[in-house]
Amino acid sequence: MEETSYTKETSVWAIDRRVPVAVIVTILVQSAAALLWAGAANERLGALETRTERIGELVERTARLEEQAKAANAALGRIEERLGR
Repeated sequence: MEETSYTKETSVWAIDRRVPVAVIVTILVQSAAALLWAGAANERLGALETRTERIGELVERTARLEEQAKAANAALGRIEERLGR
């Protein structure tokens, strides 16, 4: 009895003809949607970073104004003390 081997050599990257075109189109559409989503997320993060930088500047400015107000109140207290004598 003679044994015959029915092996078929195929390329690793070959697409089976039974794969419908709709599946390939679906994968491409989903990939495009994922890229669009990633781009939108990046844009939102950029806007949040810009807003955070502005808030940091406002916090610093508010702190400076508070210190100036404290200094003005101290000076006003000294003036009132001298006038009250």
